[in-house]
Amino acid sequence: MPKLSCSTISVIFVAQRTELDVDGYARAAAMMVELAARQEGYVGMDSVRGADGLGITVSYWTDEASAKAWRDHPDHAEIRDAGRDRWYSDYSLHVAQVIRSYDWKKP
Repeated sequence: MPKLSCSTISVIFVAQRTELDVDGYARAAAMMVELAARQEGYVGMDSVRGADGLGITVSYWTDEASAKAWRDHPDHAEIRDAGRDRWYSDYSLHVAQVIRSYDWKKP
């Protein structure tokens, strides 16, 4: 998990996957993870997906301008359009500011 500060912006993406083009989705998702990590202001990402196809990805950014720049990145926009076309049946996106953050690890 990334270390977060109280000014970190979280972009929370909750999506229901279709069963279409599983390999294409996996390639695109890996490409987006790599691309996001190279963007200015990127802090980290957490992602999970259930067997039913419901997934939650949270990306973390130093500020809102960085999160918006990621939203507007042309390669990200292209993959987002492909997701709407074939990989997702629905999704919701929420942008929030972290006001508190804790970590715990079993000793």
